[in-house]
Amino acid sequence: QLQVVESGGGSVQPGGSLRLSCAASGFTLDYYAIGWFRQAPGKEREGVSYISSSGSVVNYADSVKGRFTISRDTAKNTAYLQMNSLKPEDTAVYYCAAGGPYFSGSLLPSLYDYWGQGTQVTVSS
Repeated sequence: QLQVVESGGGSVQPGGSLRLSCAASGFTLDYYAIGWFRQAPGKEREGVSYISSSGSVVNYADSVKGRFTISRDTAKNTAYLQMNSLKPEDTAVYYCAAGGPYFSGSLLPSLYDYWGQGTQVTVSS
């Protein structure tokens, strides 16, 4: 069974950092793209970042460029989202999702097949 499980959310003050993890099972990241998405209360789910199945392509939403970094460790079969300089508007439930095989990645949620349960990130003073 293919699944992804997020972890690493929490509460942090503005300007702080968090690292989210996305552990994959039932498939290998070598063949699947991973996307990170978030959904704030009353808002639609939006794409934050993705890394392609090859690992050679990454992309970010304009709102997080220069602050967030996506990466993966194929040996651990885990993807990460390092979030720095967090702002209150980053508060949301964050989801990781897998798409593939051999998917180049996208910020569109509808193109992903397997979703985690989400992890809450709260940025507040």
